[in-house]
Amino acid sequence: MVDFAAKIKEFEDELRNTAYNKRTQHSIGLLKAKIARLREKAVSRASKGGGGYSYAVRKSGDASVVLVGYPSVGKSTLLNAITNANSEIGSYAFTTLDVVPGLLEYKHTKIQVLDVPGILQGAAIGKGRGREVLSVVRNTNMVVFLIDVNHPEHYPVLQKEVYDTGQRVNQRNPDVKIVKKSRGGINIGTTVKLTKLTKKTAETILREFRINNADVVIRTNIDSDQLIDVIEGNKHYIPAITVLSKIDMVSKEKLAEVKKIVKPDIMVSVKDEINIEELKELIYKKLNFMSVYCKEARKKADLDVPLILKKSSTVRDACNKLHRDFVKNFKCVKVWGKSAKFPGQRLSLRHILKDGDIFEIHLR
Repeated sequence: MVDFAAKIKEFEDELRNTAYNKRTQHSIGLLKAKIARLREKAVSRASKGGGGYSYAVRKSGDASVVLVGYPSVGKSTLLNAITNANSEIGSYAFTTLDVVPGLLEYKHTKIQVLDVPGILQGAAIGKGRGREVLSVVRNTNMVVFLIDVNHPEHYPVLQKEVYDTGQRVNQRNPDVKIVKKSRGGINIGTTVKLTKLTKKTAETILREFRINNADVVIRTNIDSDQLIDVIEGNKHYIPAITVLSKIDMVSKEKLAEVKKIVKPDIMVSVKDEINIEELKELIYKKLNFMSVYCKEARKKADLDVPLILKKSSTVRDACNKLHRDFVKNFKCVKVWGKSAKFPGQRLSLRHILKDGDIFEIHLR
């Protein structure tokens, strides 16, 4: 039986020892494709085993956020500080043995925050129920990496484990279209200049994934990793923030050193109540919320009770959030605000709303 973990490590070591330049770009791209294929096979084999433990959490609220970190970095303590949860806190590893949800209520939003068991190096291939824990990430709207100020070395490990389970944090889905065909070989067209990937390397990667005949259009300046992601088609693109915790435990000099290494979005201390409110604001902003207001005909909108949506949401999204029958019985919508050309403009379900808009739904 193939030892996928050993083979992946062998290729990763080779990759690590290969300096990137124009001469090695092609071989590096091929190595990455081989690693991705092996990882895909390893996950497939593990999934067929079945019978394992799994974590299931019902999503609620306007968005869902997961706290990811090593054991004993203070996830439960932070959860209790920013939500209404009462997660058990201990000074020993693996205090949290299940997923503990809490509710963060902020600026009219209801944000579900999940405290999951700590993960370790090797989590992506199953160590310490790591695959089950990381699977929770796929069903959430944002990741919060929590890093203990005393252990900045944890950060790259967490990033890799999350990456290896198909999560792409703070990235956008590349604009690449691959249309397979029965004959004619591989034809690659681009609308942008490719500076990180040659057409020859792209073709080699495609063939490694058994794609020998296809029309490919690349509209983003991608690298080999991004092309592999598009080919596999199972990646989850999700925003993330990095939080440096327990900053009360080190000197200012040590904190400055760690800050240079980790480059956190925010530094907190639950004990001294440092930046807790600022963290709530950062979570709110990173989730890209907007507030719109629904009104009834011939009545004023209640501007004290907004409907919370993600930016770039449509009227259809608003209808679905209000009532499941609104889309089915939809006639038109009148909109006042930034997205309307004039007050009370009649628009369709496809219309994209903007922050602060007031809308009036008319049903059949």
